[in-house]
Amino acid sequence: MEYKWTAMSNVLIASLMGSINMSIVIIALPALFNGIHINPLNSFQYLLWILMGYGLVTATLLLSFGRISDMYGRVKMFRLGFMIFSFASVLLFLTPSTGDAGALEIIIFRIIQAVGSALLMANSAAILTDAFPSNERGKALGINMVAVMSGMFLGLILGGILAIFDWRYIFLVSVPFGLIGTIWSYYKLKELSIKAEKTKIDIWGNLTFLLGITLLLVGVTYGLLPYGSNAMGWSNPWVITSMILGLISLILFLIIENRVESPMFRLDLFKNKSFAYANIAGLLGALGRGGMMFMLILLLQGIWLPLHGYSYSSTPFWAGIYMLPLTAGIIIMGPISGVLSDKYGPRWIATGGMIIVTIAFLVLAALPYNFTFIEFALALFLMGIGGGMFGSPNSASIMNSVPPEDRGVASGMMYTIMNTSFTASMAIFFTIVIIGITQRFPEAMTTSLANIGASQLAPILSNLPPTAALFSAFLGSNPVNAVLSALPAPLVAMIPHSTFNTLTGTTWFPDTLANAFLPSLKTSFYIGALLSAIAALLSALRGAKYVHGDEILKTDSSNGLKPKEFDIEE
Repeated sequence: MEYKWTAMSNVLIASLMGSINMSIVIIALPALFNGIHINPLNSFQYLLWILMGYGLVTATLLLSFGRISDMYGRVKMFRLGFMIFSFASVLLFLTPSTGDAGALEIIIFRIIQAVGSALLMANSAAILTDAFPSNERGKALGINMVAVMSGMFLGLILGGILAIFDWRYIFLVSVPFGLIGTIWSYYKLKELSIKAEKTKIDIWGNLTFLLGITLLLVGVTYGLLPYGSNAMGWSNPWVITSMILGLISLILFLIIENRVESPMFRLDLFKNKSFAYANIAGLLGALGRGGMMFMLILLLQGIWLPLHGYSYSSTPFWAGIYMLPLTAGIIIMGPISGVLSDKYGPRWIATGGMIIVTIAFLVLAALPYNFTFIEFALALFLMGIGGGMFGSPNSASIMNSVPPEDRGVASGMMYTIMNTSFTASMAIFFTIVIIGITQRFPEAMTTSLANIGASQLAPILSNLPPTAALFSAFLGSNPVNAVLSALPAPLVAMIPHSTFNTLTGTTWFPDTLANAFLPSLKTSFYIGALLSAIAALLSALRGAKYVHGDEILKTDSSNGLKPKEFDIEE
């Protein structure tokens, strides 16, 4: 077997492991929270940290790991990533506690897992770029994208099946991948990279970046939680302080990176038009699409599936199944767009992809909450096709634009930008939706109760925290059941039997929630469309195909000209 395919097989194992882990956790969250005995109505802070903490840690470490890998060897760091990820997966399987302690242990073990993930992500694209020639890198990255999306699909299926038996099994799945990846990479991967000169570690750059990103994302996370009598925490002094200090740290980081001898974030790489425009387009694309999938899962689990007769306990699994058109679009278009970009250049393929994503967002915004599945599936498939057209050509454009010794740091920068944008996107979309629900939910609840002759319950149910209601539905539980079960028995006995059945059924609460949820969801889709349109414009402006190191050799030595880099015209 040619070495490039050996390298590909190692990277595919890492991609499958990481993407399975991501989707399997989302689908199995209801089983996980039930398993550690956490009330869904009181679990929002744990939910956010289990989902966003992983991305936060990965985003903060990618730059440092990319630079270290360039100096000490990408393969060595890649192997270490497999080992750490596997170790953390075993810890998650063995989580000893329940309740709040169990939730905190899962968060800590997920953070350790994120360290392994950061080592793998920082080196995956660089290892593929080292192994494949420039005219095949788009294809290689496209195949890797298929592995990522296939892993997402497998995670949805495995999560739905394994959660029936024991939530702990969802973490055990990663261990065989990690062991095989560690052994296979140890015996088969070669260190092809041109190691960067060993220099001093950019300590101040590392510290200010880690501090800045962490404080900023922590502030955003806790800004989404209730504070005092407010439904959100943006007025919390600790949130405000965290956000301000985070911004100051990131400004200091940029100043430091312009002054130190060996910066971890190579701002000079942005002088290359292809590198700069592709990264900024990737940032905007990730901001637009990062929170989109989670919003769609909330729509399916909290509203659409219950309205169509699915029990709350079954909605996590079926939400994953109904999201498959998105996966199918990316799997189909990912490798095709990679091959086409190798031949014709990434510019117009990536641009077309973002235009299609923009159209898909507008289609989703036009749908009613009780849509037919065929129109929803077509919008998702369109989104997947656009995402597949954009992803691998854009990544190839970034990796082709840097010299071989800088591929680790370039890969780290690319994934740092992407992961930070995805995490920030979730926070932005959450904020938009929660603000909208907070404003509309009490009135929607009061009106809906009056329509079924249960106005006497309005003072109780109208005070149900909108955030808790939304995420309780996401975790497979009708929040009205939890509220009614906490009421005194004499008060519950006064509720007519037909009214009680309506309140605890699968349609009344979703209909009520939809009136408060949908306007904000549409707003988030319009924002996603705008960001994608700007990303399309930047993709179009990136210029002709550029591969660093391709040279025109002037054979006439009398003219004294040296070989020079050139742009390969599309």
